[in-house]
Amino acid sequence: MRSQKAKILVTRRLPDTIEARMGTLFETDVNDADVTLTADDIVAGLEGKDVLVSSITDKIDAALIARLPKSVRLIAQFGNGVDNIDVEAARAAGLTVTNTPSVLTEDTADMAMVLMLALPRRLVEGTQMLVRDRQWAGWSPTSMLGHRLRGKALGIVGMGRIGTAVAQRARAFGLNIHYFSRNRRPPAIEEPLEATYWPDFDAMLEAVDIASLHTPLTRETYHLLSADRMRRMKRGSFVVNVSRPELLDEPGLLDAIEDGHLSGAALDVFEHRSGIDPRLLALAEANRVVLTAHMASATLEARVEMGETVIVNIRAFMDGHQPPHRVLPEGSHKTPLAPRP
Repeated sequence: MRSQKAKILVTRRLPDTIEARMGTLFETDVNDADVTLTADDIVAGLEGKDVLVSSITDKIDAALIARLPKSVRLIAQFGNGVDNIDVEAARAAGLTVTNTPSVLTEDTADMAMVLMLALPRRLVEGTQMLVRDRQWAGWSPTSMLGHRLRGKALGIVGMGRIGTAVAQRARAFGLNIHYFSRNRRPPAIEEPLEATYWPDFDAMLEAVDIASLHTPLTRETYHLLSADRMRRMKRGSFVVNVSRPELLDEPGLLDAIEDGHLSGAALDVFEHRSGIDPRLLALAEANRVVLTAHMASATLEARVEMGETVIVNIRAFMDGHQPPHRVLPEGSHKTPLAPRP
């Protein structure tokens, strides 16, 4: 056990209370500019430090991991997803990786439900009509007609913590719950939701009016909702994604909306590394897509809980214990790590 404080680099600004607590517990260096650091910046900033507190905007690939100072032993991700980290390369280098799961469940489920309401009820369009145009002809029996949610079939892809929380909210709105997941959920979960389990993903897609994605990104789930599968969905159905953009084939989604096969999509995540696709923006301007700026977990409560989880992981690791939220490569087992050379 080390007697001195852990030395950590935090790559993005965190809530004030978390930064203050980290400053008390650790020797903390925070990226005050709050812009994505380059690989060179990260390597230089980690000189003599023990821990990298990364976020999803940091690309921690094998090339960067190979350059990290030997003092670094832990990558403590501020976030649930670790798609930006080459976990296999980190493990091979003797590094431990942790994340912050569970704390985002309620907020992400809330956002999924908001998007499910916003799209068929034309909420964004109705707001823009007043604010942008600054005039309104008044109420009319045929104005701004949308679609009722009650009685529609919702297909949840991935019935984990978040998927289950979404199902609970959706059931309260009168949606019929269908789901596809790696494992069937126990009766104690299915029965209160009157949820129907589908072992065949394609068959479920053909039966639902809304498909909502809530599965982690893995090799197997990349483009799980492919262009071909979107064509299997009912004509006029919707897609909701608050999980990972790579779960669906974005060009295929745009094609299906543009030609009218799908009525639209509500997306909190989308491909943006090379700039948001102009076709996607055009569909949003035409009110056939609702876009939000990766806001599903953006509550102060969630960010504080995430920070507290990062602190717990760092303290456990530096005290010589296995951190509670250790992340392992796909298919690996929880075997002890060899010390970093």
